[in-house]
This record gives sequence, C-alpha cells and structure tokens, in this order.
Amino acid sequence: MPLPEWVPSWARVGHDAVASNAANEGQGRRQGGRQARSGGQGRFGQGGDEGPVPVVAAASSYEDVPVTTDAVATVQALNTVTVRPQVDGKLIELDFTDGQDVKKGDVLARIDPATYQAQYDQAVAKKAQDEATLANARNDLLRYQRLAQTEAGSKQQADTQKALVAQLEAQVNGDQAAIDNAKATLGYTTITSPLDGRTGIRLVDQGNILHASDLTGIVIITQLKPISVIFNLPQQQLRAVNAAMAKGPVAVNALEADNTTIIDKGFIQVVDNQVDQTTGTIKFKALFPNEHLQLWPGQFINVRLYIDILSHAVVVPTAAVQRGPNGAYVYVLGENSKVSLRNVTVTRQNETQAVVASGLMPPEQVVTTGFSRLTDGTEVRIAPEQAQADTGSAVPGPGQRTGDQASNEASPGAPDGAPSGSRSKGPASSGEAGQGAGAGQGSERVGRHQRGQHSPGNAQAPPSAGAAASQ
Repeated sequence: MPLPEWVPSWARVGHDAVASNAANEGQGRRQGGRQARSGGQGRFGQGGDEGPVPVVAAASSYEDVPVTTDAVATVQALNTVTVRPQVDGKLIELDFTDGQDVKKGDVLARIDPATYQAQYDQAVAKKAQDEATLANARNDLLRYQRLAQTEAGSKQQADTQKALVAQLEAQVNGDQAAIDNAKATLGYTTITSPLDGRTGIRLVDQGNILHASDLTGIVIITQLKPISVIFNLPQQQLRAVNAAMAKGPVAVNALEADNTTIIDKGFIQVVDNQVDQTTGTIKFKALFPNEHLQLWPGQFINVRLYIDILSHAVVVPTAAVQRGPNGAYVYVLGENSKVSLRNVTVTRQNETQAVVASGLMPPEQVVTTGFSRLTDGTEVRIAPEQAQADTGSAVPGPGQRTGDQASNEASPGAPDGAPSGSRSKGPASSGEAGQGAGAGQGSERVGRHQRGQHSPGNAQAPPSAGAAASQ
C-alpha cells in the first residue's frame, strides 16, 4: 500500500524495509513447506529408501520347561479351635495376651475352683470311709469262715458276710470313679491351649461368669505353622494331577498378585473325593510350612502347580510370538539379513517364554522388538540390547522411533552430520533462512538510514548480526 506524499522520506525507507521483510518471510515459509513435503515423500513415500530396519533378536533354544497351572486360592489355618469353658464359674484369671503364640498345654485362663475342689475332697473322704467299712467286713468274713469250718458257726452267716464284702468293694470302686470325676471337673477350671498356635482377640474379660453352654468361648486359637491352602481346579485337570501325585509329591508355589514373587513353597496334601457338579471343579488342599508367617488365614493368593516337565522343548521369548488371522507367527532372521514370516504352533506360554511345538529349529533367531515396520522379506540390522545399554540408546519398539530417526524425519533438509540441535530447526529451514536474510537486510538498511540521519559522521556502520547470519 503506497504512503501519502506528506510522509517524510526517512519513514518511507522504514516502511519499505518492513514490507520487504514480510515478503521474504512468506516466500521462505512456502519454500520450507515444499521442501518438508518433498523430503517426507522422499523418506516415507514411494521410492524412499529407509535402509535396514533396526530390530532386537533372540535365539530359540532347547530347554526343559515345567508344565504348570495357576489358580486362585484361599489360605486356611490347618487347625482352628474356639476355647470354651467346660464348667460353670467365675473367670478369675486370663493368662494370655491377644495375638500371643502359645504351645499345647499352656495355661490360658482359670475359673474359680473352690466349689469343685470341695466336691473332690468330699469324694476322697467318702472313699476313705467306705474303704474302712470294707476292711472291717473282710475281717468279719474271715472269722465267719473259720467258725463255719469247725461247725461252730453257721455257713449261711459266712455266705452273707461274703456278699456284704463284695458290695462294699463295689462301693469303694464307685467312690474312686467319683473321685476321678471330681478331679477332672476340678481340672477343667484351669483352661489350657489344645494346640500350638496363635491366640486371637479375647472374646470375654476377666470377672465374667462363664457357663459350659456358652457358644462364644474365651478365645480362638489358629495353627499357623504349617498352614493349608484351598483352591479349585477344573475337573479336566484331575487326571494330570493324579498322574503327577502317583510319581511323588506335587510341588505348589504360593505367589503374590504379580504371579512372580514366591511367598512360600509347599505340596498338594489332599484331593477332594468328589467333583462339584455346580461348577465342574474339584477342591485341592496344599500344605505349606509357613516358617516366616507370610501366609495368613483368610488371605487370597495365587498358586502355581508344577504338574510335569517338557523335556527338550523349543523355547522362544514370549515377545517374539505375534498373532494374526492365521494364528501365531514369528519373524525369523535369515543369513542375508532379511526376515521371513513363519507360522508356528505354540503349546504353552507365560510372561517370559513360549513353547513352540512346530515351525522353528534352534538355534534360529527370531525378532523380539521392532515389528512395526516389518514384513516378510524386510532387510534388518541387529541392534543388540547390550550394545544399546552401553550406549544409552533404546531400540525402537512397535510404532516408535529413536531420537536420531525422529530428528531426521522432522528435518529432512538437514545434513546427516548435523547435531540434533541444528536438526530441530529444520522443518522450514529455507523459509527461516529467507526470513533471516530479509530481516537482516531490512534492519541493516533502517539502521544505516537512522545512523545516517542522527550520526552523519558514521556513514560506514558495521553490518548487523542478522545480515551476518544471512550471509
């Protein structure tokens, strides 16, 4: 847009410089955009040569692979006992603390024994009385028998005395039974632990009146070492488990939620005697030593059974196995640095390795990382993980690119030897160069004009930084 005639000449020079800068900037952007598009087409479009694709590979191998099956299990105490009173009375003493480890026979509580002690003493006294009566009856029996032999006494009287002695003997035996009963009842006033285990939170406090009919009890004791684990398996696996148990104990590992960390190691103890018809599963019970008390009653855990071992099986990393419409396949490295797509049969697979029944022959190498740009026959280059760890770089995974690749793609016009900092400004390199040159020249002219107006003595000013950069 032209300026009015009244505008001074120095202002006209500044206006011309600004207009020149704008024109140069627009032209530079258009040129940069065309170069970016042409560079992108040259790299990724038809006819572009990307070079060998970097991949990570691993060799297949023969290994002895354990045949396992996983299940969700519930930890259960091997024995759980609710300690209840067997006699009525006042609870006068509690000899345990909550959560205490106790041994079989340790005293837990005491009930007031006064009444039961008196009953015991009474039974003992009654027996002593009857024993004295029995002794006297036996002496009389001897006298009556001597008299009957000499016919000085009646034989009937001797027989009657003999019957009395037998009656008194039976009474003494009854007294002994009463003593034993009173002694046992008295012993119930001292409550002891029936097993080795750990006490829970007490269910009653000292001073309460207890009854033998109480259902609550005093405390619950659970046996933690060893401990049992209950889990279910589909009925289809019963035959394999029974075959393994016929050879010896079947190992079971208790695992954390990550299915990797082992909590404890045990073995199958019991297989239930019937299948649950509702779920089609059968219950198993495994035994664990639980020496470090990592398993707790009521806890949910994962378990892994080791049923068998596949000897000399072909194994590859799980990451190498891909899935497609035709099933599982892998990319096998050939001698000419090209990969071939090969269908395989995978029989077992876990987080780290897969067992291949057919399609591979060790030690053939398979690709484990870098699938995004692979097809059958793609040329590749091996990027060992160890070399990457040493250099600090990472092999691009599926859909990813390394930093150098990203820089090259972002700046197709930048030279290969340029540092990443110079590449980061490459998307519109021509436009920026034109913009810088135009701005530098315009600012130089404005600067010279202003210096010429205000500093007539400085007609030859040094070039500006923008002009130096553009040159």
